[in-house]
Amino acid sequence: MGLRDAWESEAANWVAWARTPGHDSYWTFHRDAFLELLPAPRGVTLDIGCGEGRLPRDLKALGYEVIGVDASATLIRHAQDADPDGDYRIADAAALPVEHGSMSLVTAFMSLHDIDDLDSAVRGIVRVMRPDATFAAAIVHPINSAGTFESREADAVFRMAAYLDEWTYTDAVERDGLRMTFTSRHRPLQAYFAALEDAGLTVDRLVEVPDTTAPEQSRWRRIPLFLHLRARLPQGGRAG
Repeated sequence: MGLRDAWESEAANWVAWARTPGHDSYWTFHRDAFLELLPAPRGVTLDIGCGEGRLPRDLKALGYEVIGVDASATLIRHAQDADPDGDYRIADAAALPVEHGSMSLVTAFMSLHDIDDLDSAVRGIVRVMRPDATFAAAIVHPINSAGTFESREADAVFRMAAYLDEWTYTDAVERDGLRMTFTSRHRPLQAYFAALEDAGLTVDRLVEVPDTTAPEQSRWRRIPLFLHLRARLPQGGRAG
């Protein structure tokens, strides 16, 4: 099963998970940390892998004009139902249904690691960016996806797998009566940067994000959960 089909099969679970306020890191710290990467609203923003639409809804509330795209028809239906005036489209990142060179901002919040063909997705993103556009992404930090703590203790040892390899992994999580199986692709950091470089993007900001809401001695203060990056076309010009 590819990543697209895996997420489609979990769509109902994800809607319940994502729409329970305070249930995951999006509500407690992750969304606000990501918003710090974004320029002020101007032009049109395209959100890649918008899921059930919580980030587009929040961006709209902040004054952004947003188009949300996702490969899951079920998630797009839920996004549209929650935001009837919103613009949500079923689409693959490699074949985005917007005009080339038309987007002022492209976001990919926790979606690049859920895309089978990263290189094609990033090239598709660049095709729709204006020369002065910004691309901002959040991913599961490759250190996080490549390893695990041996216990829940604050000083637990963190064990790494074959970090430089790529593989698909699943995490089945049950919390507060909600269940969700996350299926994603581990890639080393160099794989992301190679995709960005090959597409003509230059990274101008990188942030490693721990759980800032955890107690000071928490194990997740020592290892980053997420990685944020912001990239642009060089000198405001078109790639290639």
